[in-house]
Amino acid sequence: MGSNNAEKFYRIPEGKGPHSVGCTDLMTENAAEGSFLRLYYPSCNATDNEEAPWIPDKEYYQGLSDFLNMYRVVGERLFQYYVGSVTCPAKPNADFKPGEKYPLLVFSHGLGAFRTIYSAICIEMASQGFIVAAVEHRDESASATYYCKKKSVSETDEESTPNMEKEWIYYRKLKSGEEERCLRHKQVQQRAQECIKALNLILKINSGEEVMNVLNSDFDWNKLKDSVDTSRIAVMGHSFGGATVIESLSKEIRFRCGIALDAWMLPVGDDTYENSVQQPLLFINSEKFQWADNILKMKKLSSNDSNKKMITIKGSVHQSFPDFTFVSGEIIGKFFKLKGEIDPNEAIDISNHASLAFLQKHLSLTKDFDKWDSLVDGIGPNVISGTNIDLSPSQGE
Repeated sequence: MGSNNAEKFYRIPEGKGPHSVGCTDLMTENAAEGSFLRLYYPSCNATDNEEAPWIPDKEYYQGLSDFLNMYRVVGERLFQYYVGSVTCPAKPNADFKPGEKYPLLVFSHGLGAFRTIYSAICIEMASQGFIVAAVEHRDESASATYYCKKKSVSETDEESTPNMEKEWIYYRKLKSGEEERCLRHKQVQQRAQECIKALNLILKINSGEEVMNVLNSDFDWNKLKDSVDTSRIAVMGHSFGGATVIESLSKEIRFRCGIALDAWMLPVGDDTYENSVQQPLLFINSEKFQWADNILKMKKLSSNDSNKKMITIKGSVHQSFPDFTFVSGEIIGKFFKLKGEIDPNEAIDISNHASLAFLQKHLSLTKDFDKWDSLVDGIGPNVISGTNIDLSPSQGE
């Protein structure tokens, strides 16, 4: 039952596409107003590189403890014991694979999450030929995040960073009497801006502009020059990140389409419904999370538009999308609702395959992802078109 067993039997799945996958972190200056993201990308084979640690700092354990209402000292020990040795199947700072232009996918995490814990999805997309920028949001919706502060003015570039210190930002709970919708709407607007900032940053690097990364790494960002297909850009996210997808599409036409995984619609502003979202949008829902009011909001956005699709994965739960579903055993997984009735690998495959088919169609890719087109229409094992939720009592509203 120890962490060694967890390491052997519970692994985040590797990418199934033709490309090896590397990952690296990028943080720009300007403190909390800058960008912070993990980039997953097609890489040259890096067999000698070790895999990247899944949760990179103990402060994330503390943030997760806060989010789950556990004492930090208890939570930190539990997380360290169960998932401290977990790695994600991407090679840190592996050489970028040049030679073609890759479409870009910006990914937005859910409430209480952070940039590294959707690695199964991001790695699969990178293995299939996408550059994926997984944003870490600084709107106080992440369990924890940080920016780097200079201790003193210095240009040294040593391996340890004595001149920089991490300033941590933890998850902010609702205050007594505070209206949740108001806070979440404010946060989702910041999150959309952070997605757009990440897009601008990657395009800046693509154009050959020098970008200062305040995190020391061996990754050669110059290799990304002219490697992004700037006409093929999409946005994807889970839960609060699903609302962020919608908000980002409404604000930025360079995002040609979006994928919202089990979207939480509360944060989406009324103006977004009124002005609608013009780009194609795919809602991929779990069976156990959704409720009528939330689904009706999705339908309000997508009524009479054949480029807006909704499917539901049977037997899945809200946590079928983040990585925790893969690294928890059956008992803990079921108890904390990290696993549904469906095998986690099958659920993530359905989600990823439907996503790839949708992206091929709406980014005009010349791949073979159209073999999964039927999933986008809700046809196939363990998937249905639309929703499993009974909407009849609310139909007259």
